[in-house]
Parts: sequence; C-alpha cells; structure tokens
Amino acid sequence: MSLKMEDVDQKTEKKRSRIPIYVVSFLIIISVIGGLIYWLYTRQFETTDDAFIEGNIVQISPKISAHIAKIHVKENQFVKKGDLLIELESKEFEVKVEKAKAELKAAQSTREKSLANVELTRKTGKADLNQAVSNFETTKTSIDQAKITSNSKENGIEIALNQVKTAEANLRQIQAQIPASEANLEQVKAQIPASEANLEMAQSEFNRYLSLFEAGDVSKQTVDRAKALLSQAKSDFESAKKQVEIVQSNLNSIRQQINVATARLNEAKTNVKNAENDFQKSQTEINSAQSQSNESLGRVEEAKAFPEKVQIEESGVSNAEAQIAQAEANLTQAELELSYTKIYAPEDGFIANKSVQEGQLVQSDQALMAVSQREIWVVANFKETQIEKIKPGQTVLIYIDAYPNLILNGTVESFQAGTGSRFNVFPPENASGNFVKVVQRIPVKIRFDESDERLKLLVPGMSVIPKVKVK
Repeated sequence: MSLKMEDVDQKTEKKRSRIPIYVVSFLIIISVIGGLIYWLYTRQFETTDDAFIEGNIVQISPKISAHIAKIHVKENQFVKKGDLLIELESKEFEVKVEKAKAELKAAQSTREKSLANVELTRKTGKADLNQAVSNFETTKTSIDQAKITSNSKENGIEIALNQVKTAEANLRQIQAQIPASEANLEQVKAQIPASEANLEMAQSEFNRYLSLFEAGDVSKQTVDRAKALLSQAKSDFESAKKQVEIVQSNLNSIRQQINVATARLNEAKTNVKNAENDFQKSQTEINSAQSQSNESLGRVEEAKAFPEKVQIEESGVSNAEAQIAQAEANLTQAELELSYTKIYAPEDGFIANKSVQEGQLVQSDQALMAVSQREIWVVANFKETQIEKIKPGQTVLIYIDAYPNLILNGTVESFQAGTGSRFNVFPPENASGNFVKVVQRIPVKIRFDESDERLKLLVPGMSVIPKVKVK
C-alpha cells in the first residue's frame, strides 16, 4: 500500500513540474504571433521623425527708403489681401510728383514755343523770299526805267512804295515774335510753382530739424545743413521770379520795336511823297537802284535758305517732345514712388515676425514683417532606402507632436528633385580619399486631406511623424 502512495506522489510532482514549461511555451507562442502581427502591420508603413509642417510665408519689404508714419496691424493679426499694413512718410514723394508735373508743363510750353517758331519761320521765310525776289525784280525794273527815261517819276515812286512794303513786312515780322515771346513768358512762369514747392519743403525740413535740435535729437550741423538748403531754395525761387522779369522785359522790348517799325513805316510813306520831288535825280537813282539790285540779289539768296531754318526749328520741336517724354517718365516714376509709401498685404494670412516701429527709418528691401498664409503641408525627409516603396497618391497618417491625440490624414503629393544635402549652400564634395558613405534623405511633400477647423491648430515649423501606407 505504501508503494502505491509513493507512485501517486511521483506522478503528481511530474505533472507540477511540467506546468511552467506550458506557460513559457504559451507566452513564447503569443509573443511570436504578436510580433508577427506587428511586423505584418508595420511593414505596410514607411515612417520618419524628420518631418515638419511647412507653409508659404511672404516677407513684407519696402521698395523705397523712408520713415514709418503709421503701422496699421499688430503681431499675429489676421489680414486679407489688399489690407493696408504700413504707411511711410510721403511728403518728400508728393513734392517730387509736383516737381515732375511742373517739369512736364514746362516741357509742353517749350514744345508750343518751338511749334510757334516753326510756323513763324515758315511764314516769314516765304514772305522774305517773295519780298527779296520782288525787291530784286523791282530794282531791275527801276534801273531799266531810269535808263529809258531819267525824267520818269514812277522810278522814285516805285522805289518808295517798295520801301513801304519792306517796312510793312518788317513790322509784320516783329509782330510775329509776340506769340513766341509770350509763350516763353508762360514757360518761365511755370517754373515758379516748382521753386515755391521746393522752398516750402526746405522751410518745413528746417523747422522740423530746428525743433529736433532744440529737443536735443539732432546736431547743430544737421540744422545748419537744413538752413543752407533753405537758403538755396530761397535763392532758386528768387531766381525764377527774376527770370520772369527778364522775359517780361524782352517782351516789352519787342513791343517797343513794333513802335519803331511803325515809325519807319510812316517814314517810308513820307518817302513816297519825297520821291515825287526827286525824279530829276534820275542818274543818281540809277546808281542807287543798281546798288539796291545787288543787295536784293543777296537777300534773295539768303531768303532761299529758309527751308533749312525750318528744319532747325523742327529739330527744336523734336527735342521738346523728347523732353516731354522724359518729363512724363519722371512723373510716372514719381507717382510710382509715391504709391510705394503705402504697403498692402499681398495675400491672406497672419502677421508674423514684426520687427519695426512707427518713426523708424527703413531701407529698401528691408524685412519689416511677414505674412504667414493659411495653406500648409508636410515636408517629410525620408531616407533614400525608403523611397522605393513610397509613391505619389499614397495615404498618410500624420501624428502631431504638439497634439498627441490628434491624427490627421494626408496624401503623398510629390518628391523633391534632389536630396536635402544637394541644395545646401556648400554641397558635399565626395571626390576625396576619405569618403564615408552617408544615407541621404529626400524631402517628400505631403498634403493634408482635412479641410476642417483642426488645421487651424497647426503652424509652419511644428514637428510631425508621418506614416505612409505603402501596401
């Protein structure tokens, strides 16, 4: 009986010793199955922790150098395309516009004057030629008549009448100078507003620097420089007024010449009467007529050159038109620079990296702030050994480091045409004996599929972990 009990105890101990083996075997089987399941699951994905959110960020920079007059936005404020962001001080550029307008008006006045001179030269040239030919023919006729009859009264009368015509032509020629002189007067008067605007600008600058000097913000040298500019502006303004007086004086002189020419015309008419008493001096008149004939011939040759004079005056018109084109270009440039004093938002987005204050002097192309647009995407730097399985159009699970419980869906959109290191400022040079092979990374662009409010939580630069489903 005792033997049987011992056999039972031995069998019981053998069974108990086998239980841990079963448990370990079960756990190993479960681990293998779990590992297999995890391996089968993870092999469907390619992932990397070298990934960030990217977005379009537009830098805001001025196109001109000026002081900031007003800033209309705050840091992190949302703006729409076309919203006014910054106003620069525009007084200097407004003065440039007015100056360009004055220069354009002066150039237009010069063109009108040149056109008047062309027309005047054309008319007086023909008149002078006709007059010179007429005088030449008249003197020849007078010589012939004087030779035929020394007692002919018509000889002296004819000459006197021709003198009347000459005086009348001279009077008309002088009178024709009036429009050009008046046009010149208008031209110099047109320079007054520009000089006056410069004077006002210089006065304003002097007053401003004087106030700053009294407050201790600028040096006396700056005030003296502004005072010198003010003195120069006053001198230019007085010079412009003096030029108006000179041109006005020239116009008065021409009018006095008209009075003289009128007096000569009256004198020529008196000579007609005197010629009736001089018919007995026919022989002397013959010699005088011969001399006048030679002189008239010279005037005819001179008058024939009037087309060349017209061409010279027409070249003045061309020069004036070129000046108008230049003045119009200057005006356009001045108006363009004036428009640059207001800086508007180029796109919708949030204000970021604001680094300026009102009153600050900014330079052209200086970064003032940035507009971060709402459109964002993911740039994931996958190893080159992972790229084989990744294709455009594959779905992506995107885990956000900042929001552990937020998982967004995305799609592979495209690959960068080159590794990240290839676009460094100094790309690696591998043509050396100490080469070490390094696995390269290729940036992959992933777009978000969601268009809901959750994307507003994300900003460029945040770290993410994308998982691309490759199977």
